[in-house]
Amino acid sequence: MRSSWLRAVVLGANDGLLSTGALLLGVVAAGADRSVVLTSGMAGLVAGAGSMALGEYVSVSSQRDAERADRVMEQQHLEQDPAGELAELREIYEDRGLPHDLAEEVAEALMAEDPLEAHLRDELGLTHTNRARPMQAALSSFVAFALGATVPITTAAVAGDAGRGIAVVVATLLSLGVLGGLAAWLGGASVVRGSARVLLGGALGLAVTFAVGSLFDVAVS
Repeated sequence: MRSSWLRAVVLGANDGLLSTGALLLGVVAAGADRSVVLTSGMAGLVAGAGSMALGEYVSVSSQRDAERADRVMEQQHLEQDPAGELAELREIYEDRGLPHDLAEEVAEALMAEDPLEAHLRDELGLTHTNRARPMQAALSSFVAFALGATVPITTAAVAGDAGRGIAVVVATLLSLGVLGGLAAWLGGASVVRGSARVLLGGALGLAVTFAVGSLFDVAVS
């Protein structure tokens, strides 16, 4: 569960980095001055983080509703057919390798202790630690996106006018590479491959926004 949560945070920061970095690069390519670039970056941060948080809240709320429905359904099954539910639990343990008599003993002990939790955990895979938490997911996504977006915004703020675009590209790609490698490591995949994949996608996204921004190469004051 810890690694899953960390991966979600890393991916949120990755989105904040790439989307905000691409936005700033497009605005820079259009000839905007520093104040417009920073205003655009802050607007992108707030809009992107808010959108991601709302999306996570809605998605995880739907998951929570499904979990609640499963809980009600399992409670009804226990009330209507306790013997059948006991047999179902015993079969689960047998499928996991327990001998028949031991599986029966374990199932009876768990049904006597807390039958609903036993079925939610072993039949549906629902535990207290992995239950859906919409507010936690929304807040984590908001903070992760905002932290990622801060990197290109800060870079644009301190870089000079002549090298602002290059500085944003370098800072964004370096950070993407680090986050891509971290996400791959958390998932047990190749760090080099994970970093390369994210760098390639990030470079392509930045190139596209730079090209679009260049089409509107008009100074904005």
